[in-house]
Amino acid sequence: MGRGRSDKVLLNTEQRQRLEAISRNGYAPAKKILHAQVLLMCDEGEGATKKWTDEQISSVLNLHRNTVGRIRKRFLAQGEQPALNRSQRKSAPVRAKIDGHTEAQIIALCCSQPPAGQAHWSLRLLTKEIYKRNIITEISRETVRKVLKKTNYDRGKHKDFVFQSGI
Repeated sequence: MGRGRSDKVLLNTEQRQRLEAISRNGYAPAKKILHAQVLLMCDEGEGATKKWTDEQISSVLNLHRNTVGRIRKRFLAQGEQPALNRSQRKSAPVRAKIDGHTEAQIIALCCSQPPAGQAHWSLRLLTKEIYKRNIITEISRETVRKVLKKTNYDRGKHKDFVFQSGI
């Protein structure tokens, strides 16, 4: 199960020295060091010490065979840096439930007068009122707390002004 001739990694001496420095220094991120080791083992150029198959590389480095192939193909298609560095996410892993407009509505609600019989807004009262006013369909007390914490709001502690910073 050797590789065909079309996807051989041929490193020049400069690339090989850079990859060896990355794999030896220990200061780079673990994935970068691992990818550098894979590329060094995949090398079939004049500086290569041994010809490794994907199966051998994967067993020595405790990776899956497909991972070795993906790193090699990324190096051949995109170059050294994309093969070493992890690709950045295009979007956040979890979409934010609250946007700026909703946050502003929650803060405005918190700055308004509390319900009759209440001295100040509690997180439970705020959450219930948010549901009643259909500001958002689903929200937890913790999310409301985080929104208020961002604004440095201190519920009912100061009578003269709303925010601790005096705004």
